[in-house]
Amino acid sequence: MSTTSLPASDRIPALREALLAAAFTADGLLERLGASAYAALARSETVPALRATRGEAPLDTLVRLFLLQRPVPYERAGAALPVEECVEDGWLRRDGDEVRAAVDVRPYGGPEGEDWFIVSDLGCAVGGAGGIGSHEEGVVLGVGGASTTLAGITVREPVASALDVGTGSGIQALHASQHATRVTATDLNPRALAFTRLTLALSGAAPADLREGSLFEPVSGKTFDLIVSNPPFVISPGARLTYRDGGMGGDDLCRTLVQQAGDRLNEGGYAQFLANWQHVEGEEWQDRLRTWVPRGCDAWIVQREVQDITQYTELWLRDSGDHRSDPAEYTARYEAWLDEFEARGTKAVGFGWITLRKTAAAEPSIVIEEWPHSVEQPLGPAIEAHFARQDYLRDQDDAALLAARFTLAAEVVQEQVGLPGAEDPEHVVLRQHRGMRRATKVDAVGAGFAGVCDGSLPAGRILDAIAQLMSEDPVLLRDRTPQAIRLLVEEGFLEPVRDSA
Repeated sequence: MSTTSLPASDRIPALREALLAAAFTADGLLERLGASAYAALARSETVPALRATRGEAPLDTLVRLFLLQRPVPYERAGAALPVEECVEDGWLRRDGDEVRAAVDVRPYGGPEGEDWFIVSDLGCAVGGAGGIGSHEEGVVLGVGGASTTLAGITVREPVASALDVGTGSGIQALHASQHATRVTATDLNPRALAFTRLTLALSGAAPADLREGSLFEPVSGKTFDLIVSNPPFVISPGARLTYRDGGMGGDDLCRTLVQQAGDRLNEGGYAQFLANWQHVEGEEWQDRLRTWVPRGCDAWIVQREVQDITQYTELWLRDSGDHRSDPAEYTARYEAWLDEFEARGTKAVGFGWITLRKTAAAEPSIVIEEWPHSVEQPLGPAIEAHFARQDYLRDQDDAALLAARFTLAAEVVQEQVGLPGAEDPEHVVLRQHRGMRRATKVDAVGAGFAGVCDGSLPAGRILDAIAQLMSEDPVLLRDRTPQAIRLLVEEGFLEPVRDSA
């Protein structure tokens, strides 16, 4: 990998046309390599793909050049690409009768089947268990699991303006270009802005407003309808690697990013981040994150994973290849990380998603939860629906809930749990097969209520019928049930029937 000059962008349309003609696309790769070799590439394992591309078809050549980063004969490259122009413009490097890729060009399928390409530094496509193994400060990574996670959870409503903070190779800006009239992308690393320009151009997307600087400094005084960021969130002893280490102490970079986002959002706008946060002795992690939420914003914060400080340290030392360095040097770096955590009282590190929505509500909704289970991606629609439910519940007192009508959300099933042969189940579970894929335990009243919610009767009428069937006092049942209804609505099991105006 080299961090020298980057390719010129003047003749990108011809390069894109050649890549598409050779079926160098996400779908084309899957068909050519097969599912097994294609999946292995995502783990940075190249042997299956090497075996699958022994031929001399243009697609074989492009896979070996850009994905496997092997040299190919100049003439063979010429059958797949405008090779002379690619060498002149810096996409390829010539070495005698062979050429090599100068940058990583990776096909990436857009949400509507678009053929996109992510351009990054060689060897930095991310995905291998051993990390990228790079110690170069200005390196720019390609697509990794964090990138695709953020892209999947982002709310994709049409907006006038979107901001990608810390754009890297430009994947979030690329997604935003499909539903935002104007896209602004910032990065502290000028190489990242150059790569973003290449990614957008090679993908056939509109150019973005590219600005160099840290956090929100490049867009001072401006506001946006959507803000996204996969920031350098790693909590480390120093700003060693720009792509991952924020350079602020502890989790201060993520906290600062979240706290400052409120002033950069238009009313109703969303800000969505990936973040790491410290679990500190004597402090609940939920309380720590609650202080991050800016005034005037609803928030939904989901902790997806927690690692103790030794697991966390080893993960990121492997990421930078330090586990393959001199043992004494590795030990010193490991010690430095543990010293940093000890000094801050950090016992573990959490990872997750933070979504803010600018609101004028007198009492903002702040939901902070742990959810390590599988979810359905893309999750953006479910996140938007979460905030819509918060709006609804804010306006409903208990009497209003009892007068409202509800339907059971799509693909919710009921499971009865108990001993085989027992007359009655020990408990009933409602389970979602969409979105967050939640499960919740309900009593007999809750199960009966959910089962008949088809939008035709008000909740209070349903409860009266259940009270009669179960020989319960209908007044007491009406009194104790609204809180359970509220929870089922908040978690997406029940959907209110909106009266059409």
